[in-house]
Amino acid sequence: MRFRRGVRYATAAVCLGIAALFITGCATAQKQADERNRLRKANSHLDIGIGYLESDRSALALREFLIAEKLDPRNARIQYALGEAYFARGKSEESELHLKRALELYPDHHDARLSLTALYLLQERYAEAVEQCDVLVDDPTFPAPHRALANRGLAQFSMGRIAEARQSLELARDYNAQYWPALLTLANLEAQEGHRLEAIGLLQEILQIGPGPRVESEVNYRLAEIYIALGKRQRAIGHLSTSVARAPEGPWAAKSQEYLKLLR
Repeated sequence: MRFRRGVRYATAAVCLGIAALFITGCATAQKQADERNRLRKANSHLDIGIGYLESDRSALALREFLIAEKLDPRNARIQYALGEAYFARGKSEESELHLKRALELYPDHHDARLSLTALYLLQERYAEAVEQCDVLVDDPTFPAPHRALANRGLAQFSMGRIAEARQSLELARDYNAQYWPALLTLANLEAQEGHRLEAIGLLQEILQIGPGPRVESEVNYRLAEIYIALGKRQRAIGHLSTSVARAPEGPWAAKSQEYLKLLR
């Protein structure tokens, strides 16, 4: 009887051990399932927010991104999205905070770094913009060096470093001859340096690319300025009228209308 009772106790212990392992395994599996569900929800809110942001509904986008951040606070893509949404809302301080956070989590996040250069340009923090652009230009894995070079050229031009700006902008053209932001800054540089014909050629290149009404409105205004300097009043009036027609509600149309009042 003792032998059988011992066997019975041993069998019970084994059964308890198996039950404990089963319970632990179930708890672990449930925890993993909960984790997957949490991340799936975060990505869902991120995707919804991106859709809102792409349709210029930045307030709704921001709401979705903030929910996603609560679910997955260490996701660099979510931090980048928050930076973009705050930028669209005109909240530069919050935008910079989240863009930097994205880079802390993932230093090779090219889009976040490029957006940071744009933010620094907007805030006239040109030296910091150049520093971030240099990181991208020197990174062989960055797929769009022309964008960083164009931003660097604009920062250098704004600081009066003309030779360096010209070099950056020309290199941007080598990478992508159709990238109009580089052409526009280079045209402004040439105009400032008194190279009016070169500036006209660059501005006409932009119009041939067709970057959209708002940009074309500015380009026509810039052309009008140069033609006034060249004494070609009628051509200037034509470009000012086109500037107004291309984007009637835009800032360059308003400037063009004021200019037309002076010329007529």
